[in-house]
Amino acid sequence: MTLLSLKLSRAVQQGRCSAAPPTRANLLASLLRKRAAAHNVGAEELEAMLRDQIRWSLPIERECESAE
Repeated sequence: MTLLSLKLSRAVQQGRCSAAPPTRANLLASLLRKRAAAHNVGAEELEAMLRDQIRWSLPIERECESAE
C-alpha cells in the first residue's frame, strides 16, 4: 500500500459516520468534508466523484415552483 493510498484511506475513514445523515443538509455537509479530505490528499478522481454527488444533492428550485 502506497503512502498516498494510506492517507486517502485514513481521510475517507475519518469522513465516515456510523449512522446515515438524517437531513439533506447533513448529507451535504458530510460530502463537503469528504471532498475536502480528498482534495487535501490529492485524490483528483475521488474529488471529482464527490463534486458530482454534491451537485446532485443540492436542492433545485425551478421558476414555476418559486412563482407559487
